[in-house]
Amino acid sequence: MAHQETSSQILSEPVSRRLVLGGLATAGALAGAAPVSAKLKAARSWDAIVIGAGVFGAWTAWNLQRRGQKVLLLDAWGAGHARSSSGGETRLIRTEYAANAFYTRWAWESLAEWHALAKRHESPIFQEVGALYFYPKDTAKIDESIALQRSLGIPIEKLTQAQMAKRWPQIDFDGRTVGVMQPTMGALMARRSVQTLVEDFVKAGGGFRTLAVDAPRSDRAALAGIAGNGETLHAEKYVFACGPWLPKLFPEIVGARIVPTRQEVFYFAPDAGDDRFAAPHMPAWVDAGDPDLHYGFPDIEARGFKIALDGHGPKYDPDGVDRRITDQGLADVRAYLAKRFPALAKRPLAASEVCQYENSDNGHMLIDRHPDWANCWIVGGGTGHGFKHGPALGRYVTNLVLGTGKAEPDFTLAAHKVHG
Repeated sequence: MAHQETSSQILSEPVSRRLVLGGLATAGALAGAAPVSAKLKAARSWDAIVIGAGVFGAWTAWNLQRRGQKVLLLDAWGAGHARSSSGGETRLIRTEYAANAFYTRWAWESLAEWHALAKRHESPIFQEVGALYFYPKDTAKIDESIALQRSLGIPIEKLTQAQMAKRWPQIDFDGRTVGVMQPTMGALMARRSVQTLVEDFVKAGGGFRTLAVDAPRSDRAALAGIAGNGETLHAEKYVFACGPWLPKLFPEIVGARIVPTRQEVFYFAPDAGDDRFAAPHMPAWVDAGDPDLHYGFPDIEARGFKIALDGHGPKYDPDGVDRRITDQGLADVRAYLAKRFPALAKRPLAASEVCQYENSDNGHMLIDRHPDWANCWIVGGGTGHGFKHGPALGRYVTNLVLGTGKAEPDFTLAAHKVHG
């Protein structure tokens, strides 16, 4: 879009999520060891190879394909697999970004493409449950953000504590005096949406394989190929969108510029017949005044009431230990529920997940050309807020790869400091 060419100055401040966070058969096959067709085995060269079939890689591959490129998409375990940052149940989409015009526009533009994907498949990929932010006090920044969104035609309401309490009596708004409600926002079904997009990509002629790629090495000015499982694949251009595995693949280039952290997610079962915590009676929500920035979703598809906290967990190896929640994490979230959602504080834990953020130092994505290889791009650093931006990011990366776009300075390697 046009703003991608002119909005570099908008990304001048670090993005703090503590302030602003915040059953298709083919898709099922893609999630596992997809069979390799004879035609695909015979293909020895591609216009582009995208490594990583999460939200960033899938939208990049899809956009490259739409621009006439012959594209191969690879993933070590499958599209939207359980260990990926795109493999969970739901992700929040919202345009409440503390008046950051760049990300507000990217989210709004991306929402239209998420809607289009859902419409193509007549699938509930996007759940329009609304998104509610509640703040401890009114500020000029809140009004600035609301004005920006209204200028873009985004429906938005500003609410008092009394108005919120009347509309959602199941939430205790003590200490929260103002709310911002976005009725057209809500939940993206993360794993399902990625697998559905990859299904579209494959049906349109794209290549997809499950393949673990070795750390790339080259003594040339361009990357000549990538190796994995005893074979080498060749393309003119390469995009590595490998989430928390980027520091392992590029220890010298990325290294500690991206730090994965362990994040726990909880689902609680309301009382039988209690629909207060399900849509349409409950929106997605963000407690923007909470030090750890708790956020969550209503009960969607009978999964349970979802809650997590945005505070960074400990450093985390995505290939490491079993993904089990901790007793302390469960105790902490129950204490929060007792204060804000008291009817759920003692309800059974229905399910849980452990995922990760790939945190950059400034909260921006890391998207840049490899400093030594002119035909290789590194894409990552979602930092807990990147999923929603997948469609816009895929266009942005495609423009860079094809030489038709301008790089945003805050996305570059140079703009990302190494974590201490």
